[in-house]
Amino acid sequence: MKNYFSSLEQVNSLREIQALRRLSPNPHIIKFIEILYDEPTGRLALVFELMDLNLYEWMRSYKTEIPEYKVKNYIYQVLKALEHMHRNGIFHRDIKPENVLVADDIIKLADFGSCRGVYSKQPYTEYISTRWYRPPECLLTDGYYGAKMDLWGVGCVFFELLTTNPLFPGENEFDQINLIHKVLGTPPAEVLAEFESQTKTIKIDFKPVKGKGIDELLPSHITDQARDLIKLLLTYKAEDRISTKQALRHPYFKDLRSMESPTRNSPSPHSLRSFDADRAAGEEERGDYKLPLIKNPNKKLTETHNPSKTSLIDKTSYLTKKQIQENKKKYIAPHKKKLYKSIF
Repeated sequence: MKNYFSSLEQVNSLREIQALRRLSPNPHIIKFIEILYDEPTGRLALVFELMDLNLYEWMRSYKTEIPEYKVKNYIYQVLKALEHMHRNGIFHRDIKPENVLVADDIIKLADFGSCRGVYSKQPYTEYISTRWYRPPECLLTDGYYGAKMDLWGVGCVFFELLTTNPLFPGENEFDQINLIHKVLGTPPAEVLAEFESQTKTIKIDFKPVKGKGIDELLPSHITDQARDLIKLLLTYKAEDRISTKQALRHPYFKDLRSMESPTRNSPSPHSLRSFDADRAAGEEERGDYKLPLIKNPNKKLTETHNPSKTSLIDKTSYLTKKQIQENKKKYIAPHKKKLYKSIF
């Protein structure tokens, strides 16, 4: 990571670390292996499991259209990851192909540096998410948006997988909203009035436009259920947009649901009952409860990374000691020397 970190407390309070500890383990969230922190230099590196490539690179590797059954499988896994996040009080805020990692047809969501608590106080940062995947509520308000923005991002990624082309490749914010209107049409006046009440910096004055519709842009062989789901994900008004739970229950995924064994939704290692969701997303703590901090600040990086001594990973509550040793052998040991040289 590029920033300088002055203390272990600052490292532990990082939004990404807090969120990863809260959300792990989960089969569709990138596995957090270890924290490497060198106090004398203030340098920090986060070690994750090894994946093959991201979804953008995977798409570019296809010279022909991507089979719809494969797209369906990948989008289903992305939605599973988001449902886990939203259920645990966190939303991602930067859904795009580059933040979705692939390995042997397994999809895992990554890069939680922008996440926030679902119940945290608005307004949020205005210029969040990558522009092409940013929903209208991010473009037209002064930071009044919520978890439904993640579903808009999924809709854009879904379209991109089916066509291998981005849906709204705007060059700037104004061009971005115009591209959305060209496809979806200008929303009713009452919707625009609601957006206008949530901004003091944006003049909302759009000429009525009848959008060409998403159907016209999709290949003819795409199924009706896929088309319906994309439209629900790309609903202009956030309140009317489908939720992660509703999306997973959509008829489009009926065959994938039937192959799953019934499972009970278990709480994350840090339960909502004892832990504030905003804390997990890097907000100020509202109670006395604290996540376990990394200790032994006087240890050198090479010492903390020595398998024969206590490692920083031992402070993460969601991994057993057996898993820790397996992770070290699988991911860290073969590349230990190269890792230190490249990072420090």
